[in-house]
Parts: sequence; C-alpha cells; structure tokens
Amino acid sequence: MTTGTPHRTPKPQGRTLPVTDLSLVVLVGASGSGKSTFARRHFKPTEVISSDFCRGLVADDENDQSASRDAFDVLHYIAGKRLAAGRRTVVDATSVQQDARRQLIDLARQHDVLPIAIVLDVPEEVCAERNATRTDRADMPRRVIQRHTRELRRSLRHLEREGFRKVHVLRGVEEIEHATVVTEKRFNDLTHLTGPFDIIGDIHGCSAELESLLGKLGYVDGAHPEGRTAVFVGDLVDRGPDSPGVLRRVMTMVKSGDALCVPGNHENKFGRYLKGRNVQHTHGLAETIEQMAGESEEFRAEVREFVDGLVSHYVLDGGKLVVCHAGLPEKYHGRTSGRVRSHALYGDTTGETDEFGLPVRYPWAEDYRGRAAVVYGHTPVPEATWLNNTICLDTGAVFGGKLTALRWPERELIDVPAERVWYEPARPLRTEAPGGHEGRPLDLADVHGRRVVETRHAGRVSVREENAAAALEVMSRFAIDPRLLPYLPPTMAPTATSHLDGYLEHPVEAFAQYARDGVARVVCEEKHMGSRAVALVCRDAEAAAGRFGVEGPTGSLYTRTGRPFFDDTAVTEEILGRLRAAVTEAGLWDELGTDWLLLDAELMPWSLKASGLLRSQYAAVGAASGAVFPGALAALEGAAARGVEVGDLLDRQRERADAASAFTRAYRRYCWTTDGLDGVRLAPFQILAVQGRSLAALPHDEQLALLDRLVEHDTTGLLQTTRRLYVDTADPESVRAGVDWWLEMTGRGGEGMVVKPVGAVVRGDDGRLVQPGIKCRGREYLRIIYGPEYTRPENLARLRNRFLNHKRSLAIREYALGLEALDRLAEGEPLWRVHEAVFGVLALESEPVDPRL
Repeated sequence: MTTGTPHRTPKPQGRTLPVTDLSLVVLVGASGSGKSTFARRHFKPTEVISSDFCRGLVADDENDQSASRDAFDVLHYIAGKRLAAGRRTVVDATSVQQDARRQLIDLARQHDVLPIAIVLDVPEEVCAERNATRTDRADMPRRVIQRHTRELRRSLRHLEREGFRKVHVLRGVEEIEHATVVTEKRFNDLTHLTGPFDIIGDIHGCSAELESLLGKLGYVDGAHPEGRTAVFVGDLVDRGPDSPGVLRRVMTMVKSGDALCVPGNHENKFGRYLKGRNVQHTHGLAETIEQMAGESEEFRAEVREFVDGLVSHYVLDGGKLVVCHAGLPEKYHGRTSGRVRSHALYGDTTGETDEFGLPVRYPWAEDYRGRAAVVYGHTPVPEATWLNNTICLDTGAVFGGKLTALRWPERELIDVPAERVWYEPARPLRTEAPGGHEGRPLDLADVHGRRVVETRHAGRVSVREENAAAALEVMSRFAIDPRLLPYLPPTMAPTATSHLDGYLEHPVEAFAQYARDGVARVVCEEKHMGSRAVALVCRDAEAAAGRFGVEGPTGSLYTRTGRPFFDDTAVTEEILGRLRAAVTEAGLWDELGTDWLLLDAELMPWSLKASGLLRSQYAAVGAASGAVFPGALAALEGAAARGVEVGDLLDRQRERADAASAFTRAYRRYCWTTDGLDGVRLAPFQILAVQGRSLAALPHDEQLALLDRLVEHDTTGLLQTTRRLYVDTADPESVRAGVDWWLEMTGRGGEGMVVKPVGAVVRGDDGRLVQPGIKCRGREYLRIIYGPEYTRPENLARLRNRFLNHKRSLAIREYALGLEALDRLAEGEPLWRVHEAVFGVLALESEPVDPRL
C-alpha cells in the first residue's frame, strides 16, 4: 500500500487560438456543434451576433427558417456597423455553405479587417444528441445535420483560399472544450510606443547622407543616447550609390530596437526580385541588383527576410501618429487588407498620366481631416511642409535635394544636403506643396451640423446643429480672414450670488469658490471696462506670410466673436505697428523665440465697439427715466405743498432720480471721445501663444511680468497696465485685503475685477478643470446691466434667484476649446484643425443663457 499525494490525471493541454483584436470571426459548424456555447465562453456578449437572435428580431421566432434572408440582412448590417467602428465582431451561424462565408469575407474586405474562421468539427451523433435535448430543436430532421456535416467537411481544405487569413480547426468535443482564445494586437498597432521618434524620409541608397543625418540627429553607431527611435518611411533602395549600406544600417537598427521601418514600393519590388519573381529592372532596381551582386548569400537572405516582414504602416503614440510610405487616409488607419497595403505602398492615382508618362497621384492629403498626423514619403518635394496634418518627407536626396527627418513630437524638421545628384529625375521636383500653404480652403463640411470636438483638457465637447448654424452665419458674414483668426476667448462665469446686504456680487464668494477647489493662491486683476480684444502681432509681413499665409496684413485685431474692430485696415495696422515696436524694444521676440505673438487684452473705451449696445439695450431705461424725473418730481412736490398725500410716491421718485444719476455716472466713465488713435488704450493681460508653443499654462504672475515690460517699452501711450493683487484664499487677512481692494476700485467707479488661479490651467481634486477666471463686478457698474433701481431690496431678492450652472458649464467648455485651438496652433496643425475648436467656441456662444450674467 502506498502513501502520499493521490494520483491525479493531468488536465489535457488545450490549443491556443490567436484572434486579432480587430477582425471578423466566423464560427463554422453544424447545428448542435456548440458554436453559441463557445462564443459565450470566449468572447464578450456584445461582440457576438447570432443568426438565431436576428431571426427572432425579424420574426419573433429564432427557428423560423422562412425569415432567414431578412435575418442575415440584419446580421450583416449590425456586423458592418461594428467593423466600421473598429470593433471585433463574432458571427454565430452555421456558415457551412461557401456562399454564406463569401458574403462575410466580402464584408471583412469592405471594412479592411481580417476574416478569421474558427471551425468546430463535431461528430454527427453529438450534434444530433444535443439538438434532441433542446425543446426548440427536438424535431430537427437528421438529414439537416447530415447535410451540414457534409458541407463542412467539403469546405475544410478551401477556407484559406476563400480568403480567411487565419483558420483554426477544432476537432472533437474535448479539443473544443479545452481551447483558449487569445487576443493579439494587429502588427500595425504600436500605439503603446510614444517615442520620441525621428522619422526619416526616402533614402534611395544614399548611405553617406543617411549617416550624416543620423549624426545630426544625435545617433551614435545607430543608437540614440536619449533613447529616441528612428522610423524609416521606406524606399531605402534603388537609384543611389549604396543600397546595401543603407539596408545594413537600417536592418541593424531595427534588429537592436533602435528603429522601425515600413516598406516602400521599391523594397516591395526588390523583395519580389529576391524571391525569384519576374520584375522589370527599371526605376533604379538595376543599380541595386548590381550593388547586391558583391554581397554574400547570407546577407541577401537576411534582406529577403527583412523586406518580407515589413508591415504596411504603423499607428504610434496613442494613435496620434501614422507612418507609412505613400500616405494613408484616416479610414485605413490601423486596418489590415490588400487595399490598405496597396495604398500605403503606392498611394492612389487618378488614372491619368502626366507629360512625362508618369501616373498622376490623387491628392488625398488635400482632403485629409484625420486626428492623427500622417508622415510619409514616396513623391519627392523640394521642401517638407505640413498640409492638413500630413507631411511628405521625401525631399529628393537621390535627385540632388536633401534627406529630411521629422522629430516627433517636437514637429521639428532636420535635414542634410545631398552630396551630389545621384540620379536624374524623370520629372522636375514640384516647386510647392500640393494645395498651397494650408491645403484646400475651409470646407462647410468641417463645421456643418452636429459636431464633437476632441480636446485634451476636457475630453469631447459637443456642438449642437442649431448652434453651429448660428456660428456659421456670424463667421461667414462678419468675421475676419480665418487665417488670422486662430483663437476666440471663452465666456467668463460671474461669482456666486452674494447675500450681503445691498450686493448682488461680492468677491468673498469668488475667494471661497477657489478655496473649495483647492486653489491656494489667486490673482485679482482689474477689469477694464472695454471690449475683449485678441491681437495677433507678427514681427513683419514676411513672418505673417510664412506662418499664416497672408500677403499684406501683419496680424489682426478682433472682437470675441471674430469681427474686426476697425473697418479701416490702416488703423488696425497702426495699432499692430505700435504693439510690434513695444515687443521689439522689450526684447520679447528673441526671448520667446518667436516671430509672432497672440495676445488677450481689453480695448478701450467701450464706446469703440459697444456704445450702440449701451444706448440701445442698457441705457434706454436710464435715459427715459432721467427725462421724466424733473417733471414728475416738480408735479409731486407741488401736490405735496398743496397738502395732497403723495409722500410714498415722492420718496420713490426721488430714489429713482438718485439711482438714475448714479447710473449716468457709471455709464459715462466707460465712454469717451476718441480722435483716430488718440484716446484709444489697449490693456493686455495674457500672452496666449507664440511660435511653437502655447503659453496658456504659463502662471499669471510670469505672464503679467512679461506684459509689464511690454507696457514699459511702449512710447506711444497705447498700452495700459493691468493692476493686480495676489490673495491667499486660506488667509482671512489676505482675503480681507482683496475685498478692500475691490471696494476701493469699484468705489471710484471701476467695473470690478477678475479672480484667477495664479497657476493658470488648474484642475480640482476631482481632476476637472476649475474656472479659469471668475468676474466680480462692482455695485455701481451693475446698474448698467440690471437697471438703475436694481439695488432696491425687492429687486435684489428677485435677481438673486439667478441660475449660474449653465453659464459656468459654458465657460469651462469654451475654455477647453480655446486651449485646444492654442495647442493646435502652436503645434503647426492645419487651419481646419485650429478652426474646428475656434468655431466651436463661437457656436457655444449661441446657447441660450441670461446675457446679464
């Protein structure tokens, strides 16, 4: 008798079935083979679409075979929607007939995903026994199962030839039960790699230029000391003097993990030659064959294996970057099919040929509207320039141009000149990028209808169709040149309603709000009673033309709805000239490393833009009341002298007269007469962006220090300092000082102040953006907004029932869109991408909200 651990029969080792994350998985098997059970065990319920379920949808009976045609229409429709959205889809149907499978393979090809077959080959007896135990299948004729089994066996040898990229055949119940499905990523999905990258254009055998460029980029013997990764866009070979040298360098870097490489059409053709295929020795292939003749058979085999393993394109950096050889529309990003590979290698053509007998390429980049930047080569250009978030890095090194690299995410171009013309081009290099400086003009489709704008600070921001229509009306009829309109400022939320006696707004609430948000230090900035103005100032006309593609203007000055402040462009240019001189004298061009500045400011007096609004909307009550007060007072006083009981009415009328007088004084403070630019003042309070970077997150104390220097070096009297006070929200004495400063300023007739976190872009404990600024308006100024008698107790009680949540939500959403526009502008993204966010701000402005807030 033995003792110890009891003997256990080892569990059978099951097969592992790799299934691509984006694919159409077709379960193939006779009725009763266990397809539904297998699907439930290995896939998410939402991934599986059953023919029985679709039959039930259209006929209320999952076994009604007369409804099969409609059921499969539904199944194909749902599967198509899922595949279009980039979601793996599993079809649970018998699929034993070739025609049924062909429709599914066509569906996969239509959406450029891999079709994968998983075959459940179960004995006929097992299928029959299982169906007999199901009440809904008990009467299924045996001949149906027999037919399914015959058709399945007849199909097994042909599934790959039908078009399935992977075929997994599971034979018998035990093998099915012990199988494991493992999700594998697509070969082109490298979204987990975030770089930084150095993307290198078409080399074409120019080995010496490649070594020079790698050295300029900081690589030492193919490796970068800071861990950067080189990415080659293909066309390593042909035409140039040393294709083997280029291959040796690139293959070594890829093998060591210092580089990635996608294939070019020249590698594709050379790879077919190495496999013994019959290809024409044209377009430089003859030179490569001659150079490779002196290489070992071992090296040739390594090259053949390397070329054969190259993936058509890569999606990198969380989906922000796509690298391929000839360019790739967004619908193909991350997809896998012959069509995708063909476009990545060769691009698309119009079917025409040019005067040199070469195919005319379809200008896909002019229509590109994708989120990811697409970096490619293939078609030589004299200069690498951004076009609709795409850039071609083939700058004709082999034709005597230069070899170019793009540093990512810096978006910085680095190049080295060709040593000589190694190969005469069949046609001259184009003199400019397709589509001009910014690609095709803005398109109605970019902004029409309901929009969802992806922002990095607040996620997805929705724009309703009716709001987009209202913004389109304003933008198309009144706005300045969109190339000079890179930003619109957000609306600003008022402070929480005050319940202090006689006040509707008071700074105590603003300080308390920021304290609750975890903001310890705020800056109180004097709110100039002017019009919000955005100023784009370029160093000179050449800088404006180079960055913004305009000829003539050196910048812009516009309102928060994108309208010009002055119809006379000469007046605008004079203001920009004064600003430019102050920037130059302050040394900010060089200090900030820029040829342009974008400023947020207030333009005064208010009468420049808003006096019509004041007179028509706000001042009417005060003016009308002022006109009637003298006669009414005289009549009432005369009646009182005669002994008529009019005491309450007389007191009320005198109170109204005092309020109207205060209203008039508040109104007059903000409107004065100007003669040309005499009397015009501009108070800048933030530098929004400069060349290559957004400054929206630069702390406000640093911002204001830069702007103080700007004002100091203005010799024309245009610029005005923004007064400020810093407050510690946790210190009662500091808060009291902030309140006193506000009381003193508003007591002299000032509008009020804006309270901002010193740290600029700040998030609360919940991770959400806090308000970028809270306005706190003075007691007397609010007479302009709410009327001369708003401070009467009964009026204040009514006005305190104001609803701020919508206004606050609007302010945050517009702020996120504004930050996104600045980021895209600084990163050199195309005009349509910048304007997607700018237009969103203007659209949100048409949301219904109390205009007095």
